[in-house]
Amino acid sequence: MSPYNLAIFLLFLAPLLWFLKGLIISLLPYKSSRRLPPGPRGLPIIGSLNLLGKLPHRSLNDLAKKYGPIMSMKLGNVTTIVVSSPQIAEKILKTHDLVFASRPQNEAGKHVSYGNKGIAFGEYGHYWRNIRKLCTLELFSAKKIDSFSKMRREELVMMVNTIKEAAKAGKIVDVSDLVGDGIEKMTYRMLFGKTSDARFDLKGTMLDIMDQAGAFNIADYVPMLGPLDIQGLTRKIKDMRKTMDKILDTFISEHEEAASTTRPEGYEPDFVDILLSVSDKSEEKGGDLTTLIDRDSIKAILVDMIAAGIDTSRTTIEWIMAELIKNPRILKKLQQEIKDVVGDADIVEEKDLRMNLGLVKVRQIVAQLVHSFDYELPNGMSASDLDMDEKFGLALPRENHLLVLPSVRI
Repeated sequence: MSPYNLAIFLLFLAPLLWFLKGLIISLLPYKSSRRLPPGPRGLPIIGSLNLLGKLPHRSLNDLAKKYGPIMSMKLGNVTTIVVSSPQIAEKILKTHDLVFASRPQNEAGKHVSYGNKGIAFGEYGHYWRNIRKLCTLELFSAKKIDSFSKMRREELVMMVNTIKEAAKAGKIVDVSDLVGDGIEKMTYRMLFGKTSDARFDLKGTMLDIMDQAGAFNIADYVPMLGPLDIQGLTRKIKDMRKTMDKILDTFISEHEEAASTTRPEGYEPDFVDILLSVSDKSEEKGGDLTTLIDRDSIKAILVDMIAAGIDTSRTTIEWIMAELIKNPRILKKLQQEIKDVVGDADIVEEKDLRMNLGLVKVRQIVAQLVHSFDYELPNGMSASDLDMDEKFGLALPRENHLLVLPSVRI
């Protein structure tokens, strides 16, 4: 056999042997010094992935009825402990929080979080604790959140006025788009100091990343298939990472240039300003943060903030409003409760709500939409059309936008 033919033969033989090795190992009786809870045995290679179905949380609930409130199962090559008891979950999430603090590493997190340098995908340890401390003290302090309250109020007023104009004209309002645009502007202003940038589609890029990051990737459960990227998900997430890189690098560079000039009086630093300042100070002092807050760290933190602002907040508000419109009695009750607090005021102020830094935007926007308007569904729609069908057991944006006919209350 010629060297060329031998090379071709080995090229095809190596993956086959690799696959057979994994198959043989999976067929051998599983022995472990660990005492694992009971659970389904699983199949070769895929383990119990076939048992999860379209709604994994419901499938797991059915399995828990058979194997108990705490069970073990193989998801591909990954040994997984599933807890279905509130009491046990409380022990894990509170009493033993540090033991279970790290999230499992996956392909999407590795790429979108710049090597797991953000908060969402970071591994618990010295780095993660410092990042969290930085965000708590510098970005999410009560003083810093309060400094953006005027901006949030301005965006909220514009949102309310848009709905009022539509209500007077008897027009249908796309709540999904309206809330999404308002949230995007608030997020832009807090992070980058401006409401938008026509050069980039930040929201579209972030939503694409979230969609791919939440997709089922077989490589996360059968690592030996990772290099093959048989679903093409790793390639897609890398391409999206490049797009996000271009956006964030542009914004960061512009902030670095602006920092070398004199700021106007009364200028309020945005999140990028603060992160760059912390990075500069750590380099000057040569302390622990020297290797902690580099450019990739800044971008990873910003990706977390964008995801939380643009995707999570919008989805939460959209689904809350859909549920309220679907249940008029609860909507009326909530309207009265809000009126008892704010009276006849046009705008629900942040001070009217109990401050919760993580949900301040969501709480205020929902309260304002409930306080200012009554809602009817457009002709041809009924409450049953506001279905809350789940997908993969996740809280996702509604497949169809939430359309309403508002009428002004206040």
